Amino acid sequence: MHTYRACQDVSVLGDHLEVPGLGFLPVNAFVIHATQPVVVDTGLGLPDRDFLACLAEVIDPAEVAWIWLTHPDRDHTGGLFALLDAAPHARVVTTFAGAGIMSTEHPLPMNRIYLLNPGQSLDAGDRRLTGFRPPLFDNPATVGILDTHTGVCLSSDCFGAPLPTAELATAHDAAAANPGELRAAQLLWATVDSPWVHAVDPAKFAATFIPLRDFGPSAILSTHLPPVTGDTATLFATLLDAPQASPFTGPDQAALEAMLRDFQPA
Repeated sequence: MHTYRACQDVSVLGDHLEVPGLGFLPVNAFVIHATQPVVVDTGLGLPDRDFLACLAEVIDPAEVAWIWLTHPDRDHTGGLFALLDAAPHARVVTTFAGAGIMSTEHPLPMNRIYLLNPGQSLDAGDRRLTGFRPPLFDNPATVGILDTHTGVCLSSDCFGAPLPTAELATAHDAAAANPGELRAAQLLWATVDSPWVHAVDPAKFAATFIPLRDFGPSAILSTHLPPVTGDTATLFATLLDAPQASPFTGPDQAALEAMLRDFQPA
């Protein structure tokens, strides 16, 4: 893991995961340096990752006031309970569905939960953070963030892309990737992460981009893409083509066995 400032008031806690057959998937968490600091997602839960140590490079974990989970998938909740212990006054921002999903494995203490739905806002002291439903998502509890103080959009899984190298996956700006390769990777990710996109009405799908376009983000920070700090119009144009993209079909058992035969013993 590594840390850097993506833009005004937002630090990135960057990580990545190699996904065989797809590439290297960025896995980012964020810190919004508000008067009441907000940690957005808590990274992977793998044994060789120390989320708290990475977080401590940019903020004292005890100072965290809010932990906003964009949704409760495991690549977003890896450091959650360690952070709850380290930040005794922090509350977890999630939805009713999000809290319910987490209760099936490791329930959250009810006095540490703050329920917030798309369209509602959180007062973080010097700014209001408004929840919104990103155009693409893989979990019904997903709520992204619009920071009206800086114009930054934190989009959860939406706009993500598996990239061809670890170096690109950990880059500080998505502009490091070849534009054509980035477009193809984003459409691939859309079909992998949100396969329902092939069943939507394209016009209704396009309408889901209007609130985000009207917000006019100064930067888009996705969990699964290096930061986009320049023109965001290309991102919208790419994902508008997702309903017509080729559906993703993963390897079957025969393909898995063929891959295993090719592996060399350690």
